[in-house]
Amino acid sequence: MDRTRHTLNELLVGMFNYILYLEERNLKQKGVKLSMNEVHILENIQKTSDNSMSHIAKRLMVTQGTLTTNVAKLVTKGYVERLRDPADKRVVRLNITEKAEEVLKVHEDFHREMIDKTIGDLGLDENEVLIQSLENILEYFRQAYGQDDNS
Repeated sequence: MDRTRHTLNELLVGMFNYILYLEERNLKQKGVKLSMNEVHILENIQKTSDNSMSHIAKRLMVTQGTLTTNVAKLVTKGYVERLRDPADKRVVRLNITEKAEEVLKVHEDFHREMIDKTIGDLGLDENEVLIQSLENILEYFRQAYGQDDNS
């Protein structure tokens, strides 16, 4: 069992690090001058139905202060717009700009290509056991985060 734990840890950490490295390298090769952190903020703004600062901070698992600092940089660079909620002026909402959409297209293309190659090269398109195992691991992380979040 110790070998299994060690191997799984090495695989998860290794894959995480390689994906981040390859994502960042791909963005630089495509001329994107944003960090992975900034791109992931844009991605979360784009993908959520609740674009409030508090909701996006929670999705990113960062404090609102951290998000505020990062969003200020993205606003200055022209990738994000801040808007006050008309119904509640205390709530700040975020929208991405056309400039951000171009970056997110590059990012999305990288992910699509990565998954296509993984499925094609490794024959994973019909491997239900692997998919279920990865879903179980993701659910574990979601629950662990949820428990920490409620503390």
